[in-house]
Amino acid sequence: MKESRKERELRRRCRRELQALDIEPPLRVDVLCGRLGERRGRPIRLVPYPLPVPGPFGLWIATDTTDYVLYQQETSKTHQDHIILHEVGHILADHQSDGADDDIAPLLTPDIMRNAVRRALRRTSYDDEREREAELVATIILEWASVLDRVAPRVARDAHVQRVQTALGDRQGWQ
Repeated sequence: MKESRKERELRRRCRRELQALDIEPPLRVDVLCGRLGERRGRPIRLVPYPLPVPGPFGLWIATDTTDYVLYQQETSKTHQDHIILHEVGHILADHQSDGADDDIAPLLTPDIMRNAVRRALRRTSYDDEREREAELVATIILEWASVLDRVAPRVARDAHVQRVQTALGDRQGWQ
């Protein structure tokens, strides 16, 4: 299947953002979220939560000061990382709530009071363009992380050897 111009631009935009975050292998989703939050001036809080099944696996809630990513705690670590990265896709794309998310109120913890919520997104379907875009961002990040994990050289403990590795190394990955 041929990639659209919009998808190519999304890949380029995603790579630029990840380069700016200076993410090194192996990918740690919590580190990525921490750096992204610092860069945006809004911390991203990752909250494992027993989301009801069936229902959304993840939820991004943006308050005036903080982005909360609630993710299903009753699943594998790999799936949790994918869920979080999907929500990060919504954050990077600055998607807005469509107003149909008012039924999230019962899911909110005391720390995330409903009246503090400026916007919230929940996902259960990939029919929406925003959902496909967020899913593509998650896939792009995981693809690049996979490539980085395979091509990243082992870092030597000796500082002299590290300098030689850096000087002679081929910087790949997010480039």
